[in-house]
Amino acid sequence: MSSREQYFRRLKDKHRVLRNDSPETLNLRVHRALSWLQRAEQETDDDDAAFIFYWISFNAAYASEVSNPAGSNRRPRERTSFAEFFAMLVELDREERIYDVIWEQFPDYVRSLLNNRYVFQPFWNHQNGIPGSDDWESRFHRSRRRVARALKEKDTIVILEILFDRLYVLRNQLIHGGSTWKSSVNRDQVRGGRNILARLTQIFFELMMDNPDLPWTGGHYPVVDDT
Repeated sequence: MSSREQYFRRLKDKHRVLRNDSPETLNLRVHRALSWLQRAEQETDDDDAAFIFYWISFNAAYASEVSNPAGSNRRPRERTSFAEFFAMLVELDREERIYDVIWEQFPDYVRSLLNNRYVFQPFWNHQNGIPGSDDWESRFHRSRRRVARALKEKDTIVILEILFDRLYVLRNQLIHGGSTWKSSVNRDQVRGGRNILARLTQIFFELMMDNPDLPWTGGHYPVVDDT
């Protein structure tokens, strides 16, 4: 059994122990998130499929399913609210496990992804002729400066926010058919995204289970009893 599978088993066992004393809203989030995490862990050779399953798992825990209208230059509420979610998790992470993933385990991947224009949505908006995106280069340079400051100051919250902003673009490319399956063009982004999502989602879920008293709201699609 791999270390990831062992971690999943530990999370599943922990959920069984804690669920009776946790609110149903949190239990539903974690139950759904762990189901997709388990599916993601079953993928050994398909990075595209694994990335998608890990993202669904993250989204189940995050409980936000607001999407961006096709072709819109407006950031969806899902992405703009990442900062608040990540700030809460980082504050709860007293053992600094998130910090370790960002700064010790995947620093090279984080740097390369954050400075990659191909996962910067305004770049693609410009390629598609969407009004208001002619200044994508200046916006990209501003983003890179923000990244540089965050990297220098080791600001984990800002890095998480920008990192998931980039991963969200990668997610859209896969989900909406904007990328070829197993394409050699984006292998490094997808493979690295898979690995970092695998580690971070596990930590996120454990932090949520360890803090059941926080106001975890229900998902957008709660279980409905028709009886």
